[in-house]
Amino acid sequence: MPRTVDREEQRRQIGTALLELASERGLDEVSVRTVAAASGRSPGAVQKYFSTKEEMLAFAAELAGERIERRMADVNTTLPLRQALRELILTTLPLDAERRADATAQLAFAVHAAHHPRLAAIRRQVDQDVRQALASWLESAGHSADAGVIADAVIALSDGLALRMLYTSQEHEPLLRALDQGLDALLREN
Repeated sequence: MPRTVDREEQRRQIGTALLELASERGLDEVSVRTVAAASGRSPGAVQKYFSTKEEMLAFAAELAGERIERRMADVNTTLPLRQALRELILTTLPLDAERRADATAQLAFAVHAAHHPRLAAIRRQVDQDVRQALASWLESAGHSADAGVIADAVIALSDGLALRMLYTSQEHEPLLRALDQGLDALLREN
């Protein structure tokens, strides 16, 4: 009797292996061969699910975006605004192994997207989805006039801190204080 294979689950497992590889060694080390080895498959088995490296990268970029959006969705947005914004930002910062892997992969994808239009389109869509969700939430919290501007500032604060935390692991505490000061300044007049 033939074995039933869940194609989407296989793709997700390969995408997860790619994200781990990108996090550990960077996108320069990502190839069908290295992802196959990392996922415990042969290169031919990987190519059954992804015909090109770019297709595999695009899928993994979407998967990384889903993981971050899932963590963000778990934040209690009924908390006071500043506290909830802080919690949302913390979901993106490399403060543990999983978030460090995701932040490293996100940075690698952002750099790669500068030269690859398909990946750039995926990154823009993920950014737009996060911005829209954040702006909608800010509007519902009473910041309808400046929700988009605050959303952009929160995203910039998050991106900048994540980048710095990736290469300054001994300086997380001062950067978390900078997060608090940034949020205080951002919400001072609101």
